[in-house]
Amino acid sequence: METLSKLQQARRVVQDFTLNTLAGIEGAFARLVYVASLRDLASGRYEHQGLAALYPEGAVHQALELCHEQIFERILEMPLEKQLEDLRDCLSAMEGGLAAVVSHWRQLEPYRVLLPENAPDYLKELFFSNLRALLEILHEACTSAHSDA
Repeated sequence: METLSKLQQARRVVQDFTLNTLAGIEGAFARLVYVASLRDLASGRYEHQGLAALYPEGAVHQALELCHEQIFERILEMPLEKQLEDLRDCLSAMEGGLAAVVSHWRQLEPYRVLLPENAPDYLKELFFSNLRALLEILHEACTSAHSDA
């Protein structure tokens, strides 16, 4: 019975987070960046102050971990053309502008922290491969747009 109540509680947390937080974030990559930012890199624990005020810490962690995995999987299921469009929108909204962010991501690969810890290695490699290719496309577009100006 305790397992069922934990499952129901986790479902409530996911629903609360999805409806009240993620719904306000446009795009799968932007959501992935946001959810990944809720994970403490030292401990791997997910934290969200608003949810922590309403639900037990374990339920919040479990729910955010699940959301992180689902967003990651949705991105991988998207056609590359849609991933490119979504990534462009996400990076364009970041401080510094698209060209600077693309350059930074190509050089330092900060996107490595975006992956859920428990994702299988083959999906991680697919994600990295796709992202490197998409960043090259965006870099070329930024470079040709800059030289045309």
